[in-house]
Amino acid sequence: MSDFFRSITQSAVFSTEKAAKADLCAGDHLFVGLNCFEPGQSQKVHAHPAADKFYYVCSGRARLTVGEETREVAAGEIVWAPAGVPHGVAEALERTTLLVGIAPPPR
Repeated sequence: MSDFFRSITQSAVFSTEKAAKADLCAGDHLFVGLNCFEPGQSQKVHAHPAADKFYYVCSGRARLTVGEETREVAAGEIVWAPAGVPHGVAEALERTTLLVGIAPPPR
C-alpha cells in the first residue's frame, strides 16, 4: 500500500504538555503536516525566509498572527504567510487541528 493517502483525523495527536505535530508528507518541493493544539496552547511567532506557509483550520478555533495582524479563525478557514513574514498561533481557543503546508519544505 502506498503512502499517497492520509487521514487527518487518524493522524492528529494531542498533548497536554505542548502543541503536537504530525508529519503527513515531506517531498522535495512541499511539506504538509498537522499542528494540534489544546485550548490555551500557542506557537511562537517565527518566519521561514525562503518558504511560503499556509494553515488550514480543520477543526476548532484559534487566534493566528501573520505580520502585525492577529485574527480569530475557525474550521474551514485558511491563513497564508508569505516567505519572510512572521507568523504563529497566538492561542488555541478550543481543541484545534491545523493542516500546515510549506513550500519549499524546511531543511
